[in-house]
Parts: sequence; structure tokens; C-alpha cells
Amino acid sequence: MTPPPDPTIPTPRLHRALERYFAACEGAERRVPASRRRALDVVATYVRRQRADGAVARLVFICTHNSRRSHMAQLFAHAAFIRAGILGVETYSGGTEATAVNLRAVEVLRGAGFRIEAANASSANPRYRVTVGEGLAPLVAFSKQLFEPSNPRRNFAAVMTCADADIACPVVEGADVRVALPYVDPKRADGTVHEHSIYEASAQEIARELLYLVAGV
Repeated sequence: MTPPPDPTIPTPRLHRALERYFAACEGAERRVPASRRRALDVVATYVRRQRADGAVARLVFICTHNSRRSHMAQLFAHAAFIRAGILGVETYSGGTEATAVNLRAVEVLRGAGFRIEAANASSANPRYRVTVGEGLAPLVAFSKQLFEPSNPRRNFAAVMTCADADIACPVVEGADVRVALPYVDPKRADGTVHEHSIYEASAQEIARELLYLVAGV
């Protein structure tokens, strides 16, 4: 069994801007449609079972190019679990092919309060150091295929965040659970006057659905 949290150890705090972003989303998770809740509930059940068995719950968010939605989902999930003080959950992302983390996604995540630094900005596929709170270990974000060595190969929940990846990967080898949770690609707004608002709407949708997921754990 997973031991209860030690009350003498303070819950890690998110960066203030990120905390404000989540606080603004609270309550909005009640508007998550029933069809979406069913998929999120499957993931929440998986996390509960893993933690009850004393095992780490690993969530891998998957989209085709691993450039936008899967990274937003990974990072919002990571921050949401930390915010709730829920230990024993690790988040990852991957794609059916590797490209680069889209700069528009990076900017909308920065706007949400994540602190993101590029270690090698001139690279075709930069690696980003992402922190969600002071004193918390950073995540390294970069575009990668699903079975990049840094991702788990077995005992994880595969969360399909785009319809194309859902179709392309009807079976995810090594996954304990596979869940379809597709989001509309904000890429459709690239280069338009609606670009920022579409990316912001996508980030908010992902954040509030992951708040619903965490509440179910």
C-alpha cells in the first residue's frame, strides 16, 4: 500500500503564476463533457490502482509529432499532481515521429506560468528545461518517438491526445491501459490572427480536464 503523506513534509508549491493559472481553471472542470469524463476516469482509476499497489503510475501522452498537445498534457498533468500533493505519478510524452516542440506551445506554457529554458535553442529539436515550482526537479522536454529510451517501455497508461495517433497506434506495446483523449490540433491557427487565442483555448481545455483527472485520484 502507498503510505499516507507525511504531514511534517510541506506540499511543494508551484510557481505563483502557475498556481494562479490553475486557480482560475478551478470549477471549470465541472464543464468537462461526460464523454471526456469516461476516458479521464479510466486514467484516474489506473493511477489509484498503481498507487494502492505501491507502484509508480506512469502516464505517457501521445500525439503524432510530439510537438504541441502531448507536451501540454504531460506538463499540465505533472504540475496538477504536484499541486494536489499526490506522489508516485510520473508523466511522459512521445509521438509516432519526432519533430520539435512547437514554439507556440512553448510560449502558451510560459504564459501559464511554467518556467522554460532552452538548453540548445539552435538545435533542430531543442531540449527545454521546465520547472513548475521552486526547488522542484525540472523536466526535460523535447520531441521524441514513443519508445525513446527516456520513456517507459512497459507498465504505463498510454493517453492518445490526437486522433491521428489514436488511429496509427491501435495497440501500444507495453501499455497496461490505452485511452483515447484526442484534442483538436491548435496548429490549424498557425499564422492567423487567431493563433494566440486558439493556443490559449487548447491549453485551458487540457488544464481543466487534467484537474478533473487529478480530482478523481
